[in-house]
Amino acid sequence: MRYKSDVIIVGSGVAGLYCALKLPSDLAITIITKADPEECDSWLAQGGICVLRNEEDYQAYYEDTLRAGHYENDRASVDIMIRSSQELIEDLVAYGVDFERDENGELKYTREGAHSAPRILFHQDVTGKEITSTLLDQVKKLPNVTIFAHATMVDIIETEGHCQGVIALADPESPLGLASDGLMTNDGREICIMEAPEVVWACGGIGGLYEHSTNWPHLTGDALGIALQHGIRLRDPDYVQIHPTTLYTEEKGRSFLISESVRGEGGILLNDKGERFVDELQPRDVVSQAIFAEMEKTGAKHVWLSMENIPEEEIKDHFRNIYETCLKAGYDVTKEPIPVVPAQHYFMGGVDVNSDSKTSMQQLFAVGETSCNGVHGANRLASNSLLESLVFAKRAAVRIGKEFADTKFDPDLADSIDLAKYKDPASLFAAYRESILAEIERTKKIHEHQ
Repeated sequence: MRYKSDVIIVGSGVAGLYCALKLPSDLAITIITKADPEECDSWLAQGGICVLRNEEDYQAYYEDTLRAGHYENDRASVDIMIRSSQELIEDLVAYGVDFERDENGELKYTREGAHSAPRILFHQDVTGKEITSTLLDQVKKLPNVTIFAHATMVDIIETEGHCQGVIALADPESPLGLASDGLMTNDGREICIMEAPEVVWACGGIGGLYEHSTNWPHLTGDALGIALQHGIRLRDPDYVQIHPTTLYTEEKGRSFLISESVRGEGGILLNDKGERFVDELQPRDVVSQAIFAEMEKTGAKHVWLSMENIPEEEIKDHFRNIYETCLKAGYDVTKEPIPVVPAQHYFMGGVDVNSDSKTSMQQLFAVGETSCNGVHGANRLASNSLLESLVFAKRAAVRIGKEFADTKFDPDLADSIDLAKYKDPASLFAAYRESILAEIERTKKIHEHQ
């Protein structure tokens, strides 16, 4: 099957959706996503989204971001993100995002670990769901945007260093493959040639490569494997963030995140003796290392997070999702501590991009967790992820709009593509996984010797 559009966006998280909203309305845009549009990591973000409250806060916010990132951040990118934050929040509110407000109708702010001041906007403890669902509703109203769920990118189409689209596998239930009789894979998916002179990777992180992760398991970093295959430059793929607090369970599957803002609002970490052993407001990597050290010292499988210092009313309002989920697991956080353990959470590295989210391949952009523009350095500051994704997704859209008329596109290229090599996707994705993990180890050794 062949499918043609002007721009293909791979991924339905906040970065992909916001990029679609900011692209010119006269372009035909196609969004593909591996599962349902709601099954993205953006939907899972609990804590909130950072914003520069006023000019007096700029230096502190800037310094907090650099300190958390061990001063390996790209400082120009950090400046762009912070300076763009107020306009971005105004845009989200205009779309209908319902941030928490005080009794006077003013926006409320919370604080999280490694922040020197409250500067985080939130919606209960499901901020990602609030933002992502609002943007998805807005995108669905656009007549120039088509969303295909259950369609998986397996490769890109390339000619002379220019991206010309993607190869996608459509599940039997996907609208992309329902009305076609094209070449099928050995697991029953249709191989689809999706042509476009501009492609945006917004396909999330790499949590699916790990046994314990807060990410959706289908997010396996495929874009990185494809990048390695095509010689597209990566940046710091070994910079993988471990979140200090996920709900401990013996069951396998996605780890349930206990938001950073719980500790920002007074939650404390305890060992088996009920003793505090770390300053909970330090950066995530420091807190995670302290938890691992405590577990090793005591032989425990987890530590404990107590919300005894947070009023019950605030727990049931601000942290409603956490309260209800823990209750289902048998823990009443208003009366007892909960068992927590670190888990893989966020990918600071990724496909190397400039300040307009352009990759090293012409006509290919990367935004969100897939990309690396250097904002986060070696460790992400809490609640900078949604902001960074949105700010640089908009910049990608603006750049595409400006350069679209000059893009290179070969309408006959698809005729020469050998689709047979995609008939065994399991082997192909296994090869991608192996190459990604090898690259992570390679760059880790380089950083260790620097």
